[in-house]
Amino acid sequence: MMDRRNAFSAVSLFSGAGGMDIGFAKAGFNILFANDIDPNACATYRLNHGASIDQGSLLGINPRERVAGQAVDLVFGGPPCQGFSVAGKMNPDDERSQLIHSFFDVVDTLQPKAFVCENVKALAVLTKWQGVRDALFARGRKAYRVALIILNATDYGVPQMRERMFLIGLHKDVFAGSDADLQNMIEASLCAQTKRPKTVADIIRRLGRAGSEGNSRTCAAKITFARSPIMRKSPYAGMMFNGAGRPLPPNKWATTLPASMGGNKTPIVDEAEIFDGDESYIEAYHRHLMAGGTPRIGDAPKRLRRLTIDECMAIQTFPATYKLAGSRSAQYRQLGNALPPMLAEAVARVVSAILNGGAMLPASLAAE
Repeated sequence: MMDRRNAFSAVSLFSGAGGMDIGFAKAGFNILFANDIDPNACATYRLNHGASIDQGSLLGINPRERVAGQAVDLVFGGPPCQGFSVAGKMNPDDERSQLIHSFFDVVDTLQPKAFVCENVKALAVLTKWQGVRDALFARGRKAYRVALIILNATDYGVPQMRERMFLIGLHKDVFAGSDADLQNMIEASLCAQTKRPKTVADIIRRLGRAGSEGNSRTCAAKITFARSPIMRKSPYAGMMFNGAGRPLPPNKWATTLPASMGGNKTPIVDEAEIFDGDESYIEAYHRHLMAGGTPRIGDAPKRLRRLTIDECMAIQTFPATYKLAGSRSAQYRQLGNALPPMLAEAVARVVSAILNGGAMLPASLAAE
């Protein structure tokens, strides 16, 4: 629980199911209001955070009216990434790509002490998006010192290889240093929080077998063999089964859980390997194919199944008690769209520390 005696005020934009908000609240930010256009995500948000979220386009909201004259310390959020993501069409004319500028419209209006804008790594590194980056930096630097950080969630205790960019701004009235000073302070503070995550198998064993009381929200989509497998060196890449849901390595971390989950795009695990210690069916079948064996046809054995909602929540580091609204497919989509709360908390603690005077985070935080 956050300590409201020292809480900073915040506005959450493009809030989704509230993953980012969980992390920022735990780091001591009191969220004045939130916004998202997805009705299912807004319903989820209300179930867990109260009624402070507005459903609808950000363009139809007057931020000053919503904060009712209160000073705002932070504006944070993750504008839609589909237009920038390598998993999407990477279309600069995608209307959703323009919404990142709406985020900065709110920053310009409220003039908070700080902002945190999260998005996919591609926006930070690809030449294709250089013009967008330049425009965002130009807007931010009018009143803020700005740093661009790329983080992998696995470095902060999240059992998932999920790389995200964070554009972080501190108002020049709050932070007297240069952009480079801010960059160095943030990077050093984040280093104090790194922690090794559990494996996929660790997460699933803790929840219990699919269909059990603690792991009941299963995915009914069948797993069938691909007639013409696409092979890679790793059994956890390529496409040995139909659909875009690839197998996850049980003794490592999950690949990025996509928003397209639900149905045959949901990742696959081997329950017999995880719970019974059996030889990996996925790795054995991969060896069979790599040796020139004939692809199998029909349904895969029942020991192979897709991730449950409960497992996706745990891999994304949502609390086990977190409630999700909407259909099963809507719940998968909300989880795939979310920023892992544990990663959000790491970033939020850095911003909080700087707002509290710029002190470096204590190394003891890494052991929490």
